[in-house]
Amino acid sequence: MQLLLIRHALPQLVTASDGRADPALTEEGHAQAKRLPAALAPYRIARIVSSPQRRALETAAPVADALNLPVTEYVGLAEYDYDLDHYIPFHEAEALAPDAFARIRAGEFPKSVDADAFRARVFDSLGRVVDESAPEDTVAVFAHGGVINVFLQDLLGLDRPLVFPIEYVSVTRVLVSRSGERRVASVNETGHVRDMLRR
Repeated sequence: MQLLLIRHALPQLVTASDGRADPALTEEGHAQAKRLPAALAPYRIARIVSSPQRRALETAAPVADALNLPVTEYVGLAEYDYDLDHYIPFHEAEALAPDAFARIRAGEFPKSVDADAFRARVFDSLGRVVDESAPEDTVAVFAHGGVINVFLQDLLGLDRPLVFPIEYVSVTRVLVSRSGERRVASVNETGHVRDMLRR
């Protein structure tokens, strides 16, 4: 089995909302997401799963439409900011949330995050995705930078949870053997959006 872990495209800034912030993609984000069907065409994708957050679902939509596949939501794939009433894209966080920005840049979660609970639900959901898929399946998993990072931390034995600067609509590939062994095949593939990356 192969898991294609795909970070969502660029979402809008939400400074405050009634309840959970659930931003849509920006125009740039939609343009990024439209690159994915061609980028993922070499893979025989059998299933598409996603975080329930709008930015992940909107990123998944072009691929789902191109392949005529449904998108199955797993709430455990939501980002660690799922319950917050605001959302700040990382490139704006240095100015708007400097403390959180500094911790993330250092590879650590913001102080408000219950790291153990977050890891537990991510691992549970990804375990369910594997268990509910066939051994020969390639599964596209639309999620978030934190979700992808904690999975990589576990697989690679890293000491910090946010080591990799996972780019928007990047693809990280994890291979799962029939015995359940998991191996990282690639991290943060961005060739399909190299001209759109923020530096």
